[in-house]
Amino acid sequence: MNGFERATGPINRNKRGLLSNEPVLMLGVVLLVLYFARDLLIPFAMALTLNFLLAPAVMKLERLRLRRMPAMILVVLLAFSFIGVVGWVVAWQLLNVASALPEYRQNIHDKLASVHVPTSGPLGNALIGVKSLSQDLSGIPAPQPLPPPVELDKSRSSRRPRAVEQKASANPNPAQVVLVQPPISDRAYAQQLLKPIIKPLGMLGVVVIFTIYMLIKREDLRNRLLLLAGMGRLNVMTQALNDAAQRISSYLLMNVLVNASYGAVFGIGLFLLHVPNATLWGVLLGILRMVPYAGMIIGGGLPIFFAFAVFPGWWPPILVLLLFIVLEIAVSNFIEPWLYGSHTGISALALVTTAMVWTLLWGLPGLILSTPLTVCLIVMGRYVPQMSFLHILLGDEAELAPEAHFYERLLAMDQTEAHHIADKFLEGHRLVDLYDGVVLPALSLAEQDRHKGFLDDTRSTFLFQSAAELIAELTDYHSPLPDSVADIEVSVERACPVICIPANDQADEIAATMLAQLLEQRGHKTMLLPLAALTAEILGRVAEERSTTICISALPPFAFVHARNLCQRVRQHLPDNRVLIALWGSTGDSETLRERFGASGPDAVATTLAQAIRQARSCDDAASEAVRASRPMERIADGAMSSGL
Repeated sequence: MNGFERATGPINRNKRGLLSNEPVLMLGVVLLVLYFARDLLIPFAMALTLNFLLAPAVMKLERLRLRRMPAMILVVLLAFSFIGVVGWVVAWQLLNVASALPEYRQNIHDKLASVHVPTSGPLGNALIGVKSLSQDLSGIPAPQPLPPPVELDKSRSSRRPRAVEQKASANPNPAQVVLVQPPISDRAYAQQLLKPIIKPLGMLGVVVIFTIYMLIKREDLRNRLLLLAGMGRLNVMTQALNDAAQRISSYLLMNVLVNASYGAVFGIGLFLLHVPNATLWGVLLGILRMVPYAGMIIGGGLPIFFAFAVFPGWWPPILVLLLFIVLEIAVSNFIEPWLYGSHTGISALALVTTAMVWTLLWGLPGLILSTPLTVCLIVMGRYVPQMSFLHILLGDEAELAPEAHFYERLLAMDQTEAHHIADKFLEGHRLVDLYDGVVLPALSLAEQDRHKGFLDDTRSTFLFQSAAELIAELTDYHSPLPDSVADIEVSVERACPVICIPANDQADEIAATMLAQLLEQRGHKTMLLPLAALTAEILGRVAEERSTTICISALPPFAFVHARNLCQRVRQHLPDNRVLIALWGSTGDSETLRERFGASGPDAVATTLAQAIRQARSCDDAASEAVRASRPMERIADGAMSSGL
């Protein structure tokens, strides 16, 4: 390393560190912008959500030959009129219910009085507070607890001046000081009255304006986003916009339908239970349930409390509570996951976490918009490589690939679960697919970790032994799926004998065992010959049978080196036999890989078990012309046994 490299080394490392932290820094900047620009972004996000909900209706009207402006006006008027009418009816009925609550104060007082609770401790203090609140509502003052007795210090009282005692006895009730507020003007009173209403009304107006503009200029907004992304990312950005629009629109539509049906069923149940204002509570629960978590609790708690106040007995509120619990369990655990659980693509834990984050950033509007906004983040993480961690953290596609899951269970020394993964994979795949797609990749990962020193001897031995046991269990397995052309059995007269030889270690031997098993199931006579048994005598016996194919099994890493050395050794003794090298999991064209071995290379190279089976079948025609009366495989096996192997 020269002086310049030594000087620039730390700078390059610092640059790599900054680049690796770029997604985290970007996320921090985004959170700061979301927090400090919330007054502008909240109306925009609400309008965008309404646009996703109303845009499909506008497009359907346009397909019916209605121009965009009339279609937009019709949809917006219907939507906001419906929202306004429902809001006015709900508010009016809530005021009527609140004004009628004092009529039920006796029921509340009797229920609370019938509850015998301890008068001390945290529970007793809490229930005494509830009783005090109910008595305040009914107009009856709550009895105050007696103050604890105070012991007077006789020595101090004896020294008290007589003049002070006479003054205290002369004026037992001192005058009270009353603060009189100065009169306020009508303008100031109107400002105090309208101040809490002006901001929500202004935000509502901005939402309406944004929504109308987005519905009219949706192509203009889309084109601007595409221009910002650049022509090089046109395809990716188009897919991202379509994915986000489809997911959010489907979720919002299904959410509205589910909550409306939920409220209708709940209202009907309350009507059958003779709860007053059943329609109000059904509509209110359907509306509030669109707010995640908090809306469900408030919407279900109000009718329960109302039933508690209205009915003199305990059974009506208990039945209302049971009705709410049954409906909530059925909808949350069965109906919602079945209808639109897959449309959002958000995991359950991420949904709770993001709801808390958006609530901290934007308050109640953030809680309402948490799901659509999180869907946008997931889509961003799916299509923007720098933000891919968002899709991993928030998305519901967190399952490991079968080969990774199989290898992870073997690393955890959980043989039962690993075999269960293989059995589950076989439910929709063939045996060769299991070996090619799960077992071979897991063996390749194990070999790489073992050569890097990441895999200790105990786990390595357990892993290879478990894989060998799994292959032994599947010896007589026959897939119920239809066979491909390569899976069709061949007759004994046409099937060429195959000798499978591992190139180096135990992983190569396990891969050779899988190939021998699959070839046996397809009519080939096979023999697994360990590398230590490859003596000159055995090679001489094989040379007498030119129809026998030699298959060398090699698993990375270092697969090419071991396979080439063994191939050269085999070629020296068997110049007329067909040699097949299986470089399991190698990338590249088979013919290009074969040319890398040079003049003394194999006749063919395969990278998967399916390719190796096809290569073995290619010698069937030549094998059918050979004479089988000498039974070559038996003589080779006898020679191996006579050698003591």
